[in-house]
Amino acid sequence: MIDYTKYRWFVTSGKTIVVGGKNATQNDALLKEILASSKDYYVMHTSAPGSPFAVLLKEPARVSSDELEESAIFTACFSQAWKSRKKRAFVDVFQSGQLSKEPSMKTGTWRVRGKTKRISVLLELALIKQRGTLRAVPLKTAVRPLMCIVPGTIDKVDMAAQFGVELGDSFAHDEIVAALPAGGVKKRT
Repeated sequence: MIDYTKYRWFVTSGKTIVVGGKNATQNDALLKEILASSKDYYVMHTSAPGSPFAVLLKEPARVSSDELEESAIFTACFSQAWKSRKKRAFVDVFQSGQLSKEPSMKTGTWRVRGKTKRISVLLELALIKQRGTLRAVPLKTAVRPLMCIVPGTIDKVDMAAQFGVELGDSFAHDEIVAALPAGGVKKRT
C-alpha cells in the first residue's frame, strides 16, 4: 500500500484516499509507485501544465461520480490554476494503465495513451480535519467545514495568520500553511 502521508492527500466523501504529488519529482515517484503496484487506478491532471498527478486509490469500477468530481477539484486547486486566480479549470481523467514514460522525458512529464475524459471544475475548497490533520478539501467532501476558501491575492503564508485567529488555537501556523494551495488565498464570502 502507498504511504499517502508523504504526498498531498485527502479522503473523499466515499472514504477513498486521493494522493497527489507536491512537485514534478513527487509526481514521478507517485506514478512509478502506482505502476509498480500493477493495479489500475483513476489518475487526474489539469489540461494545462503545473498540476499534481492525483490518484484515487480505489478500483475504478467502484469510484462514484462524486468521488471523481471531488478528485478533479482537488487536482485543479493544487495546480497553477489556483496561483493564477482562475475560477474554473479543466482536469483530464484517465487510468494508470494509459501512462508511459520515455527515458528522455523530463521529470514530471508522462504520456497518456488513448481517450481521456475532461471535467470542468470550480476552484474552491473547505478546511477540515481529516485523520488528525488539517486538510483543504473539495466542499462536497466536507461535512462540517471550518472555513471555505477560494483563490485570492494575499499569499497563503500571510493569510494563514488570519485564518489561525479565526480557527482559534486549534492549529499551528505551519499546519495551516501546509494545508493551503500555493499562491494567494481568501475566505469565500
